[in-house]
Amino acid sequence: MPWIQLKIPAGPEEADQLEDLLMEMGADAVSMEDAADQPLYEPDPGTTPLWSQTVVTGLFQAGQDIDQLCADIRDAWHQSTQQTLADIEVSLVKDQDWERAWMDDFHPLQFGQRLWIVPSWHQAPDPDAANLMLDPGLAFGTGTHPTTALCLEWLDGQDVTGKQVTDYGCGSGILGLAALLLGAEHVIGVDTDPQALEASRDNARRNNVADDRLDLYLPENEPDTQADLMLANILAQPLIGLAPHLAKLTKPGGQLVLSGILSNQAREVMAAYEPWFIMDEPEQREEWIRLTGRRLDG
Repeated sequence: MPWIQLKIPAGPEEADQLEDLLMEMGADAVSMEDAADQPLYEPDPGTTPLWSQTVVTGLFQAGQDIDQLCADIRDAWHQSTQQTLADIEVSLVKDQDWERAWMDDFHPLQFGQRLWIVPSWHQAPDPDAANLMLDPGLAFGTGTHPTTALCLEWLDGQDVTGKQVTDYGCGSGILGLAALLLGAEHVIGVDTDPQALEASRDNARRNNVADDRLDLYLPENEPDTQADLMLANILAQPLIGLAPHLAKLTKPGGQLVLSGILSNQAREVMAAYEPWFIMDEPEQREEWIRLTGRRLDG
């Protein structure tokens, strides 16, 4: 059976609402992708990826009037938002194995020298490397977002053997699990979304991480355990507010890695952490920043 595929560009503030609208209009499936080819490998479960331009794609069964379908979508959008919908790109696509076609877009990705992120349907390119088996979801793009890549590459370049690590805002667990595969002794993952904790737990099992090496908590339940390494890939404003708390949870002399920060936000975030940390100069990729620092003894 052929399908009608509608692609509609949207800003990040419109993507969720547009997704809901397409489902209400009878779409069999809706997905999102980055219009600028700067995809997110690890958006928090239940959240919209923070792309500046997102393409929302709806898949509808053929056999209906395409012009009328598009007109109905435009009318519904205008009624709910009082705005005119951007162009709708229409195409007819042949029936196929959608899961297989989607899977073919994803390949193992290397970060530094030792670390690979490998979709479960691929063989690890280097069996002796630290291979993290992680499957992207349908809202993910075709690669990694710079914020996550910056953190993974930093981890690959460090000796984390035997360290206690906290992954604050753990999402799917990608950073904490990477640290464990690189030799960390134990990871605490914290996230406000219970779905994120479940995703982290599922990914830990997939990677044969023992239950006693990863503990997961909502913020209100997290322990006071201090970390040798504090990882937080979130966003600038939450990071600023969390500065005293993350400092409290980091051992004297412990390392700090922050990401999810735009270049024009770096100095403000650094200033928030400087009462407790000696901060390094920012590391930039595209418009995104990674900050690192070391906890003061006092």
